[in-house]
Amino acid sequence: MNAATTAEHTVLIDREEIRVTEWRLAPGVATGHHRHDYDYLVVPLTEGVLRAIAAAGQTETPLHPGRPYFRKSGVEHDVSNAGAAPLAFLEIELKDRPG
Repeated sequence: MNAATTAEHTVLIDREEIRVTEWRLAPGVATGHHRHDYDYLVVPLTEGVLRAIAAAGQTETPLHPGRPYFRKSGVEHDVSNAGAAPLAFLEIELKDRPG
């Protein structure tokens, strides 16, 4: 089996105040469990459904290109592509706003 099991990511900007990472997830692929140490924005680049599994349970968030959402620091979860098509988004971490 040659399919990727973890998400691909590329850091596009990493400065003292901000980090921008591009994430690409094939269907069923996950980021792996992680904690967000900074407030952050997610800006979808593609249409799809993002599944998050956290201690409080599972959620699914529909993504639409160019429609961002914001989360406070401290979020702990594993995120996966719950759709049938590849998924891509930008994660913008506000490093001057640690949790």
